Amino acid sequence: MSADEVELEERAPTDDNLGVCTELDDALQTFDAHRRRLFGIAYRMLSTVADAEDIVQETWIRWQNTDRSKVQEPVAFLTTIATRLSINVLQSSRVRRETYIGPWLPEPVNTEDDPALGAERAEALQFAILLTLEKLTPTERAAYILREAFDYPYPRIAEVISSSQASARQLVSRARAHLSSARNATVDPAAQKRLLEAFLTAAQKGDVGQLESLFAADVVSYTDGNGVKLAARIPMIGRSRVAKFVSAFAHHFWTGKVIDWVEVNGQPAATLSEDGRITTVVTATTSEEGILQLLWVMSPPKLRHVAAVGA
Repeated sequence: MSADEVELEERAPTDDNLGVCTELDDALQTFDAHRRRLFGIAYRMLSTVADAEDIVQETWIRWQNTDRSKVQEPVAFLTTIATRLSINVLQSSRVRRETYIGPWLPEPVNTEDDPALGAERAEALQFAILLTLEKLTPTERAAYILREAFDYPYPRIAEVISSSQASARQLVSRARAHLSSARNATVDPAAQKRLLEAFLTAAQKGDVGQLESLFAADVVSYTDGNGVKLAARIPMIGRSRVAKFVSAFAHHFWTGKVIDWVEVNGQPAATLSEDGRITTVVTATTSEEGILQLLWVMSPPKLRHVAAVGA
């Protein structure tokens, strides 16, 4: 046998290698079928894209290293892994956020380009809900998301979070009570956009009276900049105070800005760009009383997933 023939024989795939490749291909196919659901759970739990992507990657690694022949329901297994990993990360992330400069807001995601994020249910995507979820314990948050966003039955939720069915029901009930005011906020996109458009017009003029007319009495303005220039480091609360705050920077903040529209987290938002780069996303939580929350995201790392794909 020639040297070339020996080399070809060594390179030829064996039955064992083919079996491993086929098995991994099957594992990947199964995982890919549920990838968006796993990301949806992790994002709702952690409110950042990077952390959610890390959870998805770690879930894949564990899926690869699992004896999959013993897994009867892959989606249940994968959901359990992703949820439990998210609970662990959430517990540690609260410590990290103690060093954050100014208010912390969820990272906006473009749901025009990624409609699958809210395909099953849009619940727990809007900013008002995500902000309120921050007040829950990690297990309350997990139980609520699995029930309200993904319609999981209580027996399955109990398995995922390692509790009894009665405890799972109680966790969801407590979460609903915490979230009642946020869920009652107006979520009609057309109404939200009209108020946001009116706000942008008044804000650029610096018209305090017009701004006040758009706000609910207890409106709050949150700016997430993590120390960037022009980002307010404390929330502004109350109709008069927020109106004066917005009016105070009208003469310089809007100069050179190009305003565009995008859908983030299932709600309309305005993007502010300079030299083709998005520097701010502003959106609002609204009700019949007017704007309840103004949400300004200015931290550069949180603006990476706002622009349309290919823009």
